[in-house]
Amino acid sequence: MRRAVVTSAATAAGVVLLLSLKPHGATGPAPVISSGGAGSSGTGSSGATGSSGTTGSSGTAAGASDATAGPSGSPSAPAAGAAAGNGGTRKVTGDAVNTRYGPVQVEVTLAGSRITAVDVVKYPTEDRRDREINSSALPLLNQEAIAAQSAGIDVVSGATFTSDGYVRSLQSALDRAGR
Repeated sequence: MRRAVVTSAATAAGVVLLLSLKPHGATGPAPVISSGGAGSSGTGSSGATGSSGTTGSSGTAAGASDATAGPSGSPSAPAAGAAAGNGGTRKVTGDAVNTRYGPVQVEVTLAGSRITAVDVVKYPTEDRRDREINSSALPLLNQEAIAAQSAGIDVVSGATFTSDGYVRSLQSALDRAGR
């Protein structure tokens, strides 16, 4: 009888331990990581905005874009780019690139052929470590893309998979924009 009691207690403790170690998903959609360029809507004094125009204390947008485009990207992006012509400001969404840790998708704001802002609308947020890495890596990638005016940028150390997905999505957006 004593063996049964000890086994039951050990099993219950094991279940509790496993549940406490289970990763819990993020609540709600991921916020848009914005470069805060002149082309962003509602740019405030902090320099980083999202689709809702509000900014969190960490400099990332508090609003989120529910981009659910498939591998071909947003179907409205090419039409918007074609309507704006070469002289106007336009936003072009790149392909959602699947990485080891989740999809990465960017939206580029162009003034003529110049990159004025890059917003990351989809990126890995499954666990705390993903959010920690991407909160520092994505703003760096945005700055690099605007400075380089192309997708030819270096990867961020520690965020290799996200960086690769970012570059591939950025290149698809630039290709779609005719650059």
